[in-house]
Amino acid sequence: MGRKKQLPILRGVTITDIGSEGNAIAKVDDMVLFVPGMVPGDVVDVRVTKKKKRYMEGVALEVITPSPGRAEPPCRHFGVCGGCRWQHLPYDRQLFYKAKQVTDNLTRIGHINIGQVDPILGSEKIYGYRNKLEFTFSKRRWMTREEIGTEAVVTEPALGFHIPGIFDKVLDIKECLLMSEPADTIRNEVRKYALEKRLPFYDFREHSGFLRNMIVRKSSTGEVMVVLVTTDALPGERDLLLGFLTERFPEITSLYSIINTKRNDSISDLQPVHMAGSMFITEVMDGLRFRVGPKSFYQTNSGQAVRLYGIVKEFAQLTGRENVYDLYTGTGTIACYLASQAAGVTGIEYIEEAVADARVNAVENGISNAFFIAGDIKDTLTDELFLRRGKPDVIITDPPRAGMHADVVNAMLRSGADRIVYVSCNPATQARDIGILSAVYDVARITPVDMFPHTFHVENVALLVKNARTG
Repeated sequence: MGRKKQLPILRGVTITDIGSEGNAIAKVDDMVLFVPGMVPGDVVDVRVTKKKKRYMEGVALEVITPSPGRAEPPCRHFGVCGGCRWQHLPYDRQLFYKAKQVTDNLTRIGHINIGQVDPILGSEKIYGYRNKLEFTFSKRRWMTREEIGTEAVVTEPALGFHIPGIFDKVLDIKECLLMSEPADTIRNEVRKYALEKRLPFYDFREHSGFLRNMIVRKSSTGEVMVVLVTTDALPGERDLLLGFLTERFPEITSLYSIINTKRNDSISDLQPVHMAGSMFITEVMDGLRFRVGPKSFYQTNSGQAVRLYGIVKEFAQLTGRENVYDLYTGTGTIACYLASQAAGVTGIEYIEEAVADARVNAVENGISNAFFIAGDIKDTLTDELFLRRGKPDVIITDPPRAGMHADVVNAMLRSGADRIVYVSCNPATQARDIGILSAVYDVARITPVDMFPHTFHVENVALLVKNARTG
């Protein structure tokens, strides 16, 4: 076998743009070079890690000349934790590149004509905006920059976030700027307690240990929920830890325990056990109240969610006479938000627990014209449903990142709806779906919305109206 070809080091490369997935871009000999973690204007030395016919990938070895467009990241974990990769970009530039990502996907890649393009709606809070964080326990923590390259042997456990792309390594987090207190204090006190009591943190390779995950939620009303996820190894110690939490943090208004003996961290198929306080916490949105349980889906940026739903309502143009379908309704937040201005709303969601929450939310808010169906949307959104519930005048759709199944898109085409409001967290799959819908619908207007500052993720709300060819 021949030796693997040595990839080059490129000197003095100027970063010129930011592309998909938030990676910085340079041009070298008419080839595109992707370099993560850089800013347009940076001049860097780059080690090429992958070379294809049309592009290269690399890592920056040294920033020779920093861009004047750089910002100083306030987080001590920046560059190692993968959660806020754009802290080194000023917020106005973050918004610029997010809006560009939306328009590029729709127009340049999807070849979709857009009527009105609104300015991107930035988040009023760029730190402390999250209402939910999930922390992971790990037997072995990720090494710091100072430790990497030394002969240090790290055996300490960690309570923090997974390192991107590495399933069994967790960065020990001392401070996270994404959520307000008491999230940091709860996490740090639980770590301290666990170390003092010598409680075994989870080993991802051996699938052994006791402590697995901890979810902290804080609602817009100030209520706090903690969900502790463990194995079934030490039930007595679990009860003592839960007791410690209730005594140390009286501000915890809802406390749950979940036993997970599986090889993955998903809790969607597990039963939470209520341990103390209320069964749920409450989110308030524009006068509506929503119950949030341990497995409930709720928009992670509460403040920005209100503004996002305001755009949805504006695009829907409801007069009180319309039959509205809300696809991927989750816990029914959009359905409940629109119900007062519609004749009726039919929400469809494949997660049964979410549908149960949606029905409760409707009752709690005195909404009698919202009907919720649990089932796979591709199997549920059918001609039979149109006969039973009436054809929609307006469709709201808010699918996951993968976008919509082809059967769902085709059912929407058959529905005869006058308007579709498409809320997306992935402009690429939104462009793909709209490309199919363009047989009947034109994009009249879009409004990008930033729900997650310091990340490359962006939401986009698109208004689709029947084109002149179909009436």
